[in-house]
Amino acid sequence: MTPRERYEQFEKELLCEYACRSSETKGRDVPLEKCDYRTEFQRDRDKIIHCNSFRRLKHKTQVFLSPSGDHYRTRLTHTLEVSQIARTIARALRLNEDLTEAIAMGHDLGHTPFGHAGERALDRLCPDGFRHYEQGIRVVELIEKNGSGLDLTYEVRDGILKHTNAKAETLEGYVVRYADVIAYINHDIDDSIRGGIITEEDIPSEITDVLGHSKSERITSLVGSIINKGIYLTDGEPDVGMDERINKAYQALHRFMFDSVYRNPKCKSEEAKAQEMLKKLYEHFCENVYKMPPLYISLAERFGKERAVCDYISGMTDRYAIDLFTELFIPIEWKVR
Repeated sequence: MTPRERYEQFEKELLCEYACRSSETKGRDVPLEKCDYRTEFQRDRDKIIHCNSFRRLKHKTQVFLSPSGDHYRTRLTHTLEVSQIARTIARALRLNEDLTEAIAMGHDLGHTPFGHAGERALDRLCPDGFRHYEQGIRVVELIEKNGSGLDLTYEVRDGILKHTNAKAETLEGYVVRYADVIAYINHDIDDSIRGGIITEEDIPSEITDVLGHSKSERITSLVGSIINKGIYLTDGEPDVGMDERINKAYQALHRFMFDSVYRNPKCKSEEAKAQEMLKKLYEHFCENVYKMPPLYISLAERFGKERAVCDYISGMTDRYAIDLFTELFIPIEWKVR
């Protein structure tokens, strides 16, 4: 047996009955010859980690736009935290860790520069709207590898598409959805405390008495609730989730963060500038389609210029968008030599 075959046998013996086994994947749009060493989901994880869109996550904002400190989260560090939390839950529930990790690593590939502020800007501008989870599918199917795509398995693509507001077809995909919210709510608290937006003591006691008084305690409470509740059936279908007491506290924490951080003028003071900048870039390239790189020109010919311009802008890092805006719209000082 090859190492892959041995691991596929290991999955059949160890994973729970509701797990998605790599040997039972629905496959890829373009079938690949089997790898001797890696399962299909391990290959997907590697494809994602080695792609350009994944590397660009390190220069994309999470919550704070262009933070000056070195310890604030970016889309990349957020992705790694989601992956760690998701794997912990998947292992405890005897689900497929490799599928879970692949979805987690790819779940934010479609995010714009400047976080959700950038997403809202493109959603208003594009006639068909813009949602980062749908853009993630365009990235892995149409944009990566100069237009040939990553050719990921069906289950990984399904998890990427449904990680925000729909239930994935696999429990592994649903676990990533929970891991995403657990990660972002807690690291946003951490970054907000570091940025002087809130203090730990500002969080209401009815929340901290249930979830804990530190990032570590809160993550442990939320993750532990999912693990301890285990896999259960809802209308005959396997499901995962938090117990009622923990979920009620989490929902209260979410409302607190919206009121205190996500809508805080100090935290969001630069959003209007970022959105106006993306608006100018969008209008410029809609009027000058052939000034985009060749890949996006070809996408414009297939899907229309508005969608292709969104493809181009959403793939930019914060820094690249600022530099491009400066090049296009900010006068350069004349120097006489």
